[in-house]
Amino acid sequence: MNSMVQNNSLSTHKLPFQQLAQVPFTQVFIEDKFWSARMKALQKTTLKACLTQCEQTGRISNFAKAAGLMDGEFEGIFYNDSDVYKVLEGIAYSLMNEPDAELEAEADKVIDFIAAAQEEDGYLQTYFTLAEPDKKWTDMNKHEEYCAGHLIEAAIAYYQATGKRKLLDAAIKLADHIDALFGPNKRHWVSGHQEIELALVKLYLETKEERYWKLAYWFLEERGHGHGVGYSWDRADWGAAYSQDHLPVREMSTVTGHAVRAVYMYAGMTDVAALTGDEGYLGALDRLWDNVVNKNMYITGGIGPSKDNEGFTSDYDLPNQSAYCETCASVAMILWNHRMNLLHGDSKYADIVEREMYNGALAGVSLSGDKFFYVNPLETDGSHHRVEWYNCSCCPTQIARFIPSIGNYVYAVNERQIVINQYIAGIGSLQVGNEGVTLKQETNFPWDGTVTIRVEESGETPYDLLLRIPSWCKNFTLKVDGEAQTHPSMHNGYVKLCRAWKAGMEIELVLEMPVQKVYAHPLVIENTGKVALQRGPIVYCIEEMDNAAAYEQTIVSPHTRFQAVFEPNLLEGVVTLYAVGGSPTDTFQAIPYYTWDNRDSGKMRVWLPEAKVEAALYEIQ
Repeated sequence: MNSMVQNNSLSTHKLPFQQLAQVPFTQVFIEDKFWSARMKALQKTTLKACLTQCEQTGRISNFAKAAGLMDGEFEGIFYNDSDVYKVLEGIAYSLMNEPDAELEAEADKVIDFIAAAQEEDGYLQTYFTLAEPDKKWTDMNKHEEYCAGHLIEAAIAYYQATGKRKLLDAAIKLADHIDALFGPNKRHWVSGHQEIELALVKLYLETKEERYWKLAYWFLEERGHGHGVGYSWDRADWGAAYSQDHLPVREMSTVTGHAVRAVYMYAGMTDVAALTGDEGYLGALDRLWDNVVNKNMYITGGIGPSKDNEGFTSDYDLPNQSAYCETCASVAMILWNHRMNLLHGDSKYADIVEREMYNGALAGVSLSGDKFFYVNPLETDGSHHRVEWYNCSCCPTQIARFIPSIGNYVYAVNERQIVINQYIAGIGSLQVGNEGVTLKQETNFPWDGTVTIRVEESGETPYDLLLRIPSWCKNFTLKVDGEAQTHPSMHNGYVKLCRAWKAGMEIELVLEMPVQKVYAHPLVIENTGKVALQRGPIVYCIEEMDNAAAYEQTIVSPHTRFQAVFEPNLLEGVVTLYAVGGSPTDTFQAIPYYTWDNRDSGKMRVWLPEAKVEAALYEIQ
């Protein structure tokens, strides 16, 4: 298994129009207290829970039935195959982090069913094979290409983890089937739920077959020309905008419709732009990013306020209690913003990755690893809780594939630079030009802003180290081998250090982490007169169980002062904020948002009334 780490698809590569190259998580060994706990819960609990649920709900037996290995009708919803693929992808990533023969054997059994269910022409979706065999590729809403995309992603990951080709061969056969049906001078098709686009680019990178990324490009180009038909297009309150089919992608400036579909599409657009340099795509991506992040994103990183369309309404419509903020959408934001960071080399995209990682996405799973949120409100009356599974379980399986891949987001490189995007303790085995570099990070982030970066191995050629200064950090100190750097060079949100780096050299970065008061944009009417609390990357909330006596009357006043206290025995170890004011109403306790609903039931809220609105954003001393 370890030999597969040398697979070419796992090596560092920079697409033609990217500023930075991806450093795959297989080159990042995580030794981080915070993330190691999450990854352990994932491997020991989450993946096995998801496998069990897929077995008990018929998701796995659907493949056996489609293969003729057992009798019975299709069970569940037409897109349920995708949940099995995402669990397999998560297993693959987990195996690359920590081998597990039993888990791998379980995955192999499932893969045998999947391969057996594939039809001779390459078609593979159990719903149509079992329930409507005469209606394949007739309904753009039925997620055929969505399921195919998740199969492709899972197959590539599993091959990279184990060297076993069975799932990859099935994915290639399905991709070839799709390529035979769709493309220039063939049938028109608009994907009702985007995913195939970014998956086809991954398949190109794995196989070097250019027709795959060109098919992804074609799928994107189909949008906005009236080719889309089906249920979501026919609904008067949804229409073509629900599936982002209302305009050609180059003309888009405003996010619309279903949040996950939109952001998956933007990720695919970013991949294509990185390959082609398409100016229309580059301009649209910049406009869409500005619209999503600055007008349609919650402080937690959540997007999509509406339950009705699982997505967007209008700019600055960000209600708290009815916020939808699907977990899948937060993970999709990570996928997109990571790609935008590689494309542009700007730290603002890595800032969003960080916000999502520690807040919007991480809230989607319990600390125990076996209960999940689909919806992530910023306020609740006590009736909203994580559950073990959903009929539509895209979010549990999304978390299952996201957490073991977090090493993807730590580093990026180009010919003469190493970029440190996320502060996560561990070792990165990197390559700058033709020379190998090994860096070791030591930190207790996100609870402490001190980061030590030590050069373990390095070549002879000078190169730059770029350290991201997060947007929440207003003051920092920096030392190289104990020497203070009083006027460090800044570039796109990064401190830039150029040296002939040698083994043993050490950088100390201290990011100040005072408690901050954060205010919403004035057009977010619901948060007028309210304030949220953030420390470092962590957004805080208050739960009724900690503040029962004055929960309903809790306010932040000009007299409120905060003390940040690390409590190792609370919620698996967190920094808690203790607010002390002039009365019981401005004396309260706040916990990290991602940890809420892990204890007794009760009310919760992120935004708190403020007795007096002061500066737009300031630090509390």
